[in-house]
Amino acid sequence: MKIDAALTKSIDHTQAEAAALEAAGHDGIWTGETQFDPFMRCLQIAQATERANIGTSVAIAFGRTPMTLAHSAYDLARYSKGRFVLGLGSQIKGHIERRFSMPWSRPAARMREYVMALRAIWSAWNDGERLSFQGEFYTHTLMTPFFSPPAHQYGPPEVWLAGVGEKMTVVAGEVCDGFVVHPFTTREYLTEVTLPALLRGRGAAGSPDLEGFSVATSAFVVIGRDDDELADAVRGTKQQIAFYASTPAYRPVLEHHGYGEVQPELTRMTKQGRWTEMADVIDDGLLHLVAVVGDPASVGPGVASRWGNACDRISLYLSYKADPALVAETTEALRGA
Repeated sequence: MKIDAALTKSIDHTQAEAAALEAAGHDGIWTGETQFDPFMRCLQIAQATERANIGTSVAIAFGRTPMTLAHSAYDLARYSKGRFVLGLGSQIKGHIERRFSMPWSRPAARMREYVMALRAIWSAWNDGERLSFQGEFYTHTLMTPFFSPPAHQYGPPEVWLAGVGEKMTVVAGEVCDGFVVHPFTTREYLTEVTLPALLRGRGAAGSPDLEGFSVATSAFVVIGRDDDELADAVRGTKQQIAFYASTPAYRPVLEHHGYGEVQPELTRMTKQGRWTEMADVIDDGLLHLVAVVGDPASVGPGVASRWGNACDRISLYLSYKADPALVAETTEALRGA
């Protein structure tokens, strides 16, 4: 199992942080799309590193056209010498329509076609095939030499897809090269829902198993050396779990464990602006289902035990401020487990 890390500092510190993460032995360095553009950060990671995989976890597909995204990803594959992985996510309807001002409909079907459109565009550039993609949601039929980037030895990047619901997970298995497990999940949900859905998708594509297909997860961890550190970590983690749990798209995870009614309660609280109170709705039972809790010596092996035989890659997910030495100690315990 490869051990990855996500950037946590602002864009001004990207190169220094990436270099430090690679020097610390991490196999991959990932950046999400929140406050900063993920592709600008991936370019900086590529400039500052030599060995680690580089990827978006995740870039919002539906906020862009396939052509726009194809250019960014193809360029990064070349610049990084094949180390770049394009990790995609759909986001939710409100953000796509109201933040990105882009169309939303049937997200799983749209994502399937989106990835197929990317591959058609890359085939035109890398293999010289005529661009003739006509789908329900996207049409790409014009490509001239002036706008075609030259083929390069590394070829198009792998495409990984993030998801929670079964439909999107099946799409990942069918048309993608890997799956990004959302931090808001449990081992039981992964084993009983996610992996079977991936296998159904792989079967539809003619592959009987997950051989050659990557599964990466970002694991919630609650780490503390003493009661005060642990209490702060618990509070911060419950706050983040509550944020995810307030989203209807993530309700299947809650329902799988009998917590379904937590979701509408948290949604009401978000509409009332009661953000700081939401952590109180997350009980310790749900906390321990989602996160591994303890000191560094126990959390490292706990993460390996929970996720190690189900995922190819893992990174620690902390939603609170923690001493970097504490995180490094936990990572070393994970590496040695």
